[in-house]
Amino acid sequence: MVFGGQHTMWTLVLFDLPTYSKEARKDYTRFRKQLIKNGFAMMQYSVYMRHHASGENANVHIERVKRALPPDGEVRLLQITDKQFGKIQVFYGKRKKPVEKAPAQLEFF
Repeated sequence: MVFGGQHTMWTLVLFDLPTYSKEARKDYTRFRKQLIKNGFAMMQYSVYMRHHASGENANVHIERVKRALPPDGEVRLLQITDKQFGKIQVFYGKRKKPVEKAPAQLEFF
C-alpha cells in the first residue's frame, strides 16, 4: 500500500477483534502490543494512530501491522495527510478538544 512520496501522513488502524475465548483474548492482546511496539498510540478504543515522516516509512509500518494480524476479526488501515488529520473534530460530550499534533522529532526506522 503506497501513499504519497515524501509527504508526512498518519496511519489509522481500526479493528474489531473477537474476545469470546481465552485464545481470542490473547490474540487481541498480542495485536495491540505489536501496534504499541511499532509506535502506534491509542486514539480511542480499537483505533490506533501513528505519524509517518514519509510514504516509505508508512509502508514499513503497514507491513508490520499486516504481519501481526490476528487469525480472526476485522482490521482496517486508513492513511491520511497531516492536513486531513488536522481537520478532525474531537468532542468530549459537548466540549471540543484540540486534535493531537504531529511529533516534532525525526523518526528512525
